[in-house]
Amino acid sequence: MPLVTTHQMFKDAYEGHYAIGAFNINNMEIVQGIVEAAHEERAPLILQVSKGARKYARHEFIMKLVEAALEITDVPIALHLDHGDSFELVKACVDGGFTSVMIDGSHLPFEENVALTKRCVEYAHSHGIPVEAELGRLAGIEEHVSVAERDAVFTDPDQAAEFVERTGCDSLAIAIGTSHGAYKFKGEPKLDFERLHEIEKRLPGFPLVLHGASSVLQEFVEECNKYGGNLPGAKGVPEEMIKEAAKSGVCKVNIDTDLRLAMTATIRREFHEHPENFDPRKYLGPARDAIREMVRRKLHVLGCAGKVKSE
Repeated sequence: MPLVTTHQMFKDAYEGHYAIGAFNINNMEIVQGIVEAAHEERAPLILQVSKGARKYARHEFIMKLVEAALEITDVPIALHLDHGDSFELVKACVDGGFTSVMIDGSHLPFEENVALTKRCVEYAHSHGIPVEAELGRLAGIEEHVSVAERDAVFTDPDQAAEFVERTGCDSLAIAIGTSHGAYKFKGEPKLDFERLHEIEKRLPGFPLVLHGASSVLQEFVEECNKYGGNLPGAKGVPEEMIKEAAKSGVCKVNIDTDLRLAMTATIRREFHEHPENFDPRKYLGPARDAIREMVRRKLHVLGCAGKVKSE
């Protein structure tokens, strides 16, 4: 099956009251673990690549890894640019075979965000590729995305409707209380569901996206710290909140930090328990398995497991 766009995925998700998992990829083992989980759980899948991951792995290697994944599964897969920060990057990904792109102008003033997003939309749409945009800012740190908690701005519902109308974007990442990275909330995490529902009222049937939605599961934080890590006691977004959001207009949920924690905790444990190992397969294999099980868990939280029917 060739790569697909997110158009039909989001339509089905909105009507079915579930969300598609969008998982960040960086290397072969991560791709394998994610795709194996989606195949086993019969779930549609978005593989997404950040600017940093594209630089690390190279566009050419990413495309070949995804091409290999398409040969071993029949579940629909979209390849998405995560947090594109320039028209040039968006264009390169559209031209290079991505089937979905994101332009993140959320750090810009509203009018500049509109102008940048509209330019990207016009180019991507001319090639049949949907565009995700962002309005509002999330606190936290993840790769090049860094926003101080005091500067985080929740998405204004009225502004969201105007933004979508003026830019023509196909989905919108909103800020309702999630946070990037492993350094999450000081107090109790809380999503602003009232704000979410107000945005939905103004954008009926329109796909919304949650970034920074990892749960920062404490068993993996503790495992990392047990074997030499120094992660603080962090609180992510409770999975019950993500599950509730997925039943509404949220059609895509980004997950990266939980995958990193599962992989890193497993590798640290393997080094501790088997210090004699110098074969990368001996620690990357178990890490791949941890990725697979984490993704399987998330697919059930999002409600998209079992949505792909076997032929």
